[in-house]
Amino acid sequence: MGSMNMMMKPHAVCIPYPAQGHINPMLKLAKILHSKGFHITFVNTEFNHRRLLKSQGSQTLKPCSSFQFETIPDGLEPPENQDATQDVPSLCKSTSETCLEPFKALLSKLNDDKTTPPVSCIVSDGVMSFTLDAAHELGIPDVLFWTTSACGFLAYAHYTTLWQNGFIPLKDSGDLTNGYLNTIVDCIPSMKGMCLKDMPSFLRTTDPDDIMLNFVVREVARAQKASAIILNTFEDLEQDVLTELSSIYPSVFSIGPLHAIANTMVEKDLRLLGSSLWKEDTDCMQWLDSKEANSVVYVNFGSITVMTPHQLVEFSWGLANSNQTFLWVIRPDLVTGDFGMLPPEFLEATRERGLLTSWCPQEKVLNHPSIGGFLTHSGWNSTIESISGGVPMICWPFFAEQQTNCWYSCNQWGIGMEIDSDVSRKQVEELVRSLMVEDKGKEMRKMAMVWKKKAESSSSLMNIDKLINQVLLKGSCLLKN
Repeated sequence: MGSMNMMMKPHAVCIPYPAQGHINPMLKLAKILHSKGFHITFVNTEFNHRRLLKSQGSQTLKPCSSFQFETIPDGLEPPENQDATQDVPSLCKSTSETCLEPFKALLSKLNDDKTTPPVSCIVSDGVMSFTLDAAHELGIPDVLFWTTSACGFLAYAHYTTLWQNGFIPLKDSGDLTNGYLNTIVDCIPSMKGMCLKDMPSFLRTTDPDDIMLNFVVREVARAQKASAIILNTFEDLEQDVLTELSSIYPSVFSIGPLHAIANTMVEKDLRLLGSSLWKEDTDCMQWLDSKEANSVVYVNFGSITVMTPHQLVEFSWGLANSNQTFLWVIRPDLVTGDFGMLPPEFLEATRERGLLTSWCPQEKVLNHPSIGGFLTHSGWNSTIESISGGVPMICWPFFAEQQTNCWYSCNQWGIGMEIDSDVSRKQVEELVRSLMVEDKGKEMRKMAMVWKKKAESSSSLMNIDKLINQVLLKGSCLLKN
């Protein structure tokens, strides 16, 4: 009877884009679907699965028989450094050109396996839309999970608007520095007040054949063919943007913050299943326990951002001169070149009030009472986790839609302040002090707590149930019939 029941489960194949910031929310969603009765197959690239085995341990990746991991190749030569972050344009090109056939072969293998239920739906990363072709052949739903903010996704959707109105591609490389990026975007009414520099950064090219520019335009167009679009956000935060997206795409569901929802409904064994491709340092939590409430600046620029040695030095002395306590995550590959070393004088000056680590459990850190502010690259996972933790931000966006997240954090949501891309120690010092001890920071902290409360509303829970009942279970009905 138990075997029969298992074979009747709906079976979701979840496939993230092969980067840390995409794997994290997809795994959260997979856990939620599992808690709702789905059999889960989670598909990583071979390269990232090896990293996950190394960081998490092989036993952790076997939580139960109804949650399994599979792999497909990414089509790239693996880098020499097995912990390296892969080049984004190369990955985008390779996955879109080489992954469909291995993915179809995997689906066939899963459907031939008599010990698991037949695949009834696919949940794919929004930029892995080759899966739509495989789903079409099988006649099952394929939901695209855009792991961006809703405002970031809408900005991507308007790349064609900018192109048609002559804003992009850039006319000359000088447009990157001559103030052209400060041009107000006046052809997108829903994004009133935004400049070109606030739009996702892939438009900063003079080449009409640029890989990333054309990749984005193609992927947002293909999203029209999806059974639904899902976003890791919540209605109160991005209502206007979600409304416009719903007029462009047939079925849009806001189902976040996924990390907070997963924490409330996922069983213990699956909660232990992590998604970090780096080994996490948990000792920092004890260090935070020793600090007063709202007294620590958390500094983390995510999994892909890189900076110059000069920028590293400017950030370090800005933190030192602010006289604030800080926890700073410095990845081994954060700094370009061979001279990415912190000044010994900085280490000496801050040894009583600073802690450096290579990676940490960010969700736990942002929910720790000692954290008073977050110096961030404005990636969407970091932003939504900060909002859920009631933590205001200093934003230093690096690329993609981080610029858009930054603009909304600072100008729409009242919880952020932006650092110039040409970072200076003086500005870092001033903004960190403003965030941590001045009235501006106190106002932002109050606003962050307002959003934290709104993030706890039940609308996303209802949307998850709608997504399951109206979209994902359709494949199960087809298979049973």
